[in-house]
Amino acid sequence: MTHFEQWDIVTGVGLTALGVAAGRALETERPDHLVSDPYAAAFVAAADPPVPVPQRQADTARMSEVARDVWTSMAQYLGVRSRFFDRFLMTAAAGGVRQVVVTAAGLDARAFRLDWPPGTELFEIDQPRVLAFKDGVLDRLGARPRCARHPVRADLRGDWPTALRDAGFDPDRATAWLAEGLLPFLPADAERRFLDRIGRLSAPGSRLAAEHLAPSVRPLIEDPEFRAAAGQLGVDIADLWHFAGKTDPDRQLTAAGWAVRSVPTYEIAAAYGRDLHGLMGRTAQHGRFLTAER
Repeated sequence: MTHFEQWDIVTGVGLTALGVAAGRALETERPDHLVSDPYAAAFVAAADPPVPVPQRQADTARMSEVARDVWTSMAQYLGVRSRFFDRFLMTAAAGGVRQVVVTAAGLDARAFRLDWPPGTELFEIDQPRVLAFKDGVLDRLGARPRCARHPVRADLRGDWPTALRDAGFDPDRATAWLAEGLLPFLPADAERRFLDRIGRLSAPGSRLAAEHLAPSVRPLIEDPEFRAAAGQLGVDIADLWHFAGKTDPDRQLTAAGWAVRSVPTYEIAAAYGRDLHGLMGRTAQHGRFLTAER
């Protein structure tokens, strides 16, 4: 058995999931919000992070100017990203796809906040302690999923396909796969293996959506000023994201029989009426959201 480093919601990669929840909480408060997540602030409130993480817009007013700018930038970007992937999933559901897999689910609450058609089965894959934290908060809130929800406690570096099938996943049914914010965290071999496994588990009619950052972002995230700003999130992004040896995921998916569409992140933001700036705005200049259909 392979043993991997584990994390919870306030360490390592898990802390980035808490930061994403905080960004959604801030975006939810905007009058013109692109996403409404009524659970995000509760996740932040229940955690004990090593750095200040805002639950409300008012919290950022008590932060330093650097921290305030970072969290404002994060919230704007996550509003755009969440809206895009929400629409992807709802479009797939409207097209008859009733099996959904959210990889590296973190504190994703789509099972609870989106209007799923009857018969939808949604699987959430992530580390055991991350899912345990999320389930505890949702249980205390009395939250009820709007579809059949299946937490899958597995490491994406291990044999997660077996864990997924054991949870009731049917590879003969069309599936909507979501890899939101995941690919940058995977080394080259792990990313290729991850996409290959999805291909092997995807029946005709399956769909995939993912966020991709080009290797050209590397000098930016290694810049000392950028790293200092990113440190407001409690992690060093340059130590967590991997770019060495990576190829364009579009090519791998196309070669595997997927029809791929890829759009620069800043174009999506502009279509939603948002002008990304600051930390995440600079990062987004190197990013794309891709969708694919089998």
